[in-house]
Amino acid sequence: MSGDWGPVVVAVVLFLLCTPGLLCQLPGNKRAVGFANFETSPISIFVHTIIFFGLVTIFVIAIDIHVSSG
Repeated sequence: MSGDWGPVVVAVVLFLLCTPGLLCQLPGNKRAVGFANFETSPISIFVHTIIFFGLVTIFVIAIDIHVSSG
């Protein structure tokens, strides 16, 4: 039995990269962009959520990434 792990891999990697405050934060607390400050705000969570779903849509649906197992 083989499975398609492409969407899972894309979602996990993008979740780690799009976590607000981990690498960057849009908008930052004191600036437009904050880097590695490990802080979040409700608006930055919303912005990062929109970016995450946009990138997942592009990579999974438009580009159609597949990672097969088995």
